[in-house]
Amino acid sequence: MNIKFLIGVSILLLATWSFHSPAPRESGIEGQVLIGTGQPYQATLTVNSPNGGMILQFQTDGQGHFRIPLAPGEYILHPESPNGTPSAVDQLFVVGTGQYTQIIVNYDSGIR
Repeated sequence: MNIKFLIGVSILLLATWSFHSPAPRESGIEGQVLIGTGQPYQATLTVNSPNGGMILQFQTDGQGHFRIPLAPGEYILHPESPNGTPSAVDQLFVVGTGQYTQIIVNYDSGIR
């Protein structure tokens, strides 16, 4: 067999495989943190595994927005409350393949 023919077929096969392989899409969580009557709140949030192991910790921007890439799976979002107030409850969430899960975190300001 002609070596040039074999090289040409190999290149064609490699090019075909790369065109038909779908590129992986991002996944993770995005949302906003609010406090009291719906005011944006900058907070520190921790993403834990379902068994409680810490995966990562991050801070929202000044308007409480966040967008964090995560692999598909099940997680727990833990809003940090270093002084006990304000506080928010943990949220169980699932990240699907190729999508961002929307999350709103509502902190209780403790003011009545």
